[in-house]
Amino acid sequence: MLYYLFTYLYKNYSIPGTGVFQYITFRMAMAVIASLIVTTVYGRRLIDYLRYKQVGETVRNLGLEGQMQKAGTPTMGGIIIIMGILIPTLLFAKIDNIYIIMMLITTVWLGIIGFLDDYIKVFKKNKEGLAGRFKITGQVGLALIIGFIMYNNKNITIRQEVKLPVQYDAKIDFHMKGNKPILTQDVKSTKTTLPFYKNNEFDYGKVLKFLGTGYERYTLVVFLFFVILIITAISNGANITDGIDGLATGTSAIIGITLAILAYVSGNYIISDYLNIMYIPNSGELVIFAGAFVGACVGFLWYNAYPAQVFMGDTGSLTIGGIIAVFAILIRKELLLPLLCGIFLVENVSVMMQVGWFKYTRKKYGEGRRIFLMSPLHHHYQKKGFHEAKIVTRFWILGIMLAILTFITLKLR
Repeated sequence: MLYYLFTYLYKNYSIPGTGVFQYITFRMAMAVIASLIVTTVYGRRLIDYLRYKQVGETVRNLGLEGQMQKAGTPTMGGIIIIMGILIPTLLFAKIDNIYIIMMLITTVWLGIIGFLDDYIKVFKKNKEGLAGRFKITGQVGLALIIGFIMYNNKNITIRQEVKLPVQYDAKIDFHMKGNKPILTQDVKSTKTTLPFYKNNEFDYGKVLKFLGTGYERYTLVVFLFFVILIITAISNGANITDGIDGLATGTSAIIGITLAILAYVSGNYIISDYLNIMYIPNSGELVIFAGAFVGACVGFLWYNAYPAQVFMGDTGSLTIGGIIAVFAILIRKELLLPLLCGIFLVENVSVMMQVGWFKYTRKKYGEGRRIFLMSPLHHHYQKKGFHEAKIVTRFWILGIMLAILTFITLKLR
């Protein structure tokens, strides 16, 4: 909203200083600052309110060191993160931008699902919370909304090089690349970024090319399948990772910084052209949202770092996971997530391996056996005697390494 106000003042009255709101980098910095203020200042008040209302975490005794001391710690702190994202975004971003609209929908949608889950656990005294099928339904519903908008909205395009002749009424742009003249056009496309592949581009529309003539009619189905898979996997991965103080929050902040850089590069024609990375018109505005997201995670970490004064609950974990997934899909970097979100992936896989192996061995030998001392993986290291602060720090280091590797893949073809 402030963007429109200062743009109006700049264009109509030329007030000194108001033109700075035209720069994405400035508005991103302001979003980070505002998010930090919201989460640290008002977060303290919310924590006190949650404590006053006795909205505390119920802890099952799993034999982990220091675990029972966390009983009664305020939960549902994900509300702080959501506030830290929504308020700066509404203040500093172009809220009529289709990419910003989709991120706002994602934040509110998953925030409501996570809130319902925490509400049932805390106030209805049901440890299971919202039934798993309802969570999945909500995640799939969001994926369908995002997928349909991306596939059909005329403002969601990519810029690609074209050769003459072109459709007579098609808008084309001309520029020089070195000494070579280039014609480009903004087109609807289901292309995305694929690491280690020629030109780093992959088209969902060609997945079923082996079916022969007419395979294009199934493009939407293929695209929606991948969107559903990515959103549910990353959202649940973040949820599972949120098991010890600061782990999910810090890891998400690292991922958010990486996505912010990728969004800035993808939304800047000069830089994307120089790096030979897919240019996505109008997507640069996502940098403001990413700044708010990182600021919210870091600000929440002020209270969530060991020893945690508040837990985010599913209100936060489902939301941040979904935000990461949808954000990556919008900037067409979702196929980089298995690497960038490697921590989430490993945590997810450790649970599936543990459960699968236990069921298999119980059926075959009459007694269930385990691969890990306990799952998810961070609990395995707790059982081995590592302090949770050390586990979190080492996971953060691994997250930074994965972020660097993600950048490197863009130039490995």
